[in-house]
Amino acid sequence: MIQHTHYQLIVVGGGPAGMAAALAAWDEGLTRILVVERDFMLGGILNQCIHTGFGIEYFEEVLTGPEYAWRFVSMVHDTDIEVLTDTMVLSVSEDKTVHLAGKKAGFLVLTADSVVMATGCRERARGALGIAGTRPAGVITAGTAQRYVNIEGYMPGTRFVIIGSGDVGLIMARRMTLEGAKVLCVVEILPRPGGLLRNVVQCLYDFEIPLLLSHTVTDIRGRERVEEVIVSQVDGNRNAIPGTEQSFSCDTVLLSAGLIPENELLNAAGIGIESSKIQTSAPGIFVCGNALQVHDIVDNVTLEAQRAGIEAANFVGCL
Repeated sequence: MIQHTHYQLIVVGGGPAGMAAALAAWDEGLTRILVVERDFMLGGILNQCIHTGFGIEYFEEVLTGPEYAWRFVSMVHDTDIEVLTDTMVLSVSEDKTVHLAGKKAGFLVLTADSVVMATGCRERARGALGIAGTRPAGVITAGTAQRYVNIEGYMPGTRFVIIGSGDVGLIMARRMTLEGAKVLCVVEILPRPGGLLRNVVQCLYDFEIPLLLSHTVTDIRGRERVEEVIVSQVDGNRNAIPGTEQSFSCDTVLLSAGLIPENELLNAAGIGIESSKIQTSAPGIFVCGNALQVHDIVDNVTLEAQRAGIEAANFVGCL
């Protein structure tokens, strides 16, 4: 349980950004810091990213996502930074009042001298893509599938079509293949891949998974479960070209069509954000990591979050 109702700093989000911000503020002299995380443990999205490729710049080592996360978890545990997991932040106001609720914490109203929003990002869902067809089970985001497999131990399907060539989708194409599933293709509406080149090579080319550039899904068919996906080539205006349709028999469609900074709490409070500025329009409220701008690598998330933690500490020091 928490020890105070007022903190020098409340960090919303216990992923890599939130932990880095809290630790930086601690190193700057703040002593009453609370990190609030909605999942049951610290680490954020990195806990489900069991592949390597993390920490090359920050730690100068090649780590998996959980390894990178738990280095910071260990550092947090070596301080007196308070952590509240399995708890959802319901609102953050301009005067830095934070409403939250959790199974163990119950409903709490806390205040702070400063707040750092490190809420990460979310994936674009089917509704944002305007994909035609029926609405059967088996259409999920690539990140959801990643959590199912790597944390929950649940295999979401056996035959996959992946829409979008973002990094998570590319990585999940490889992951599903290694789990024994068949990835029929990755469909990308642009004439170039959306993810890092290394992921295109290591996750698709190395496993002979087709990448269909300048293509899009024009129909998803099925009643209870996905049964078939229709893929068509697109022209320079991204319109489907008649006569280019291909049919793929599958039971699962993964969506990997981009990430959106998760800033609903700030938007609801009317607090403005500029993608290049850590300070929001509300004095003492800062935002960092993928909540500010989507980063390609977590090392950059960490460095940006450390800046946010330092700025929060400086703000408190000026009060």
